[in-house]
Amino acid sequence: MARGWESKAVEMQIEERERPVPETNTHGDSGRQREIGLLELSRKRLLTELEAVGEFGDHRFRSLKRRALAHIDAQIAAANMPAR
Repeated sequence: MARGWESKAVEMQIEERERPVPETNTHGDSGRQREIGLLELSRKRLLTELEAVGEFGDHRFRSLKRRALAHIDAQIAAANMPAR
């Protein structure tokens, strides 16, 4: 015997209610995600600048960019650490 659309709708509502609710980002989480995104953009820019200079460019400039890249990598790692 076929069920009517009303009973299917009720069944769907019950299933919907029983599903776990995904956690929403809090204001702090979205701010941290934004910070990580900005750091990753800075990292990409630095990598592009290093590639543009090439292997035979000014060694002081490359050294400066590599230190900046290491600093940004450390900031990204720190931002990805779970909050306590």
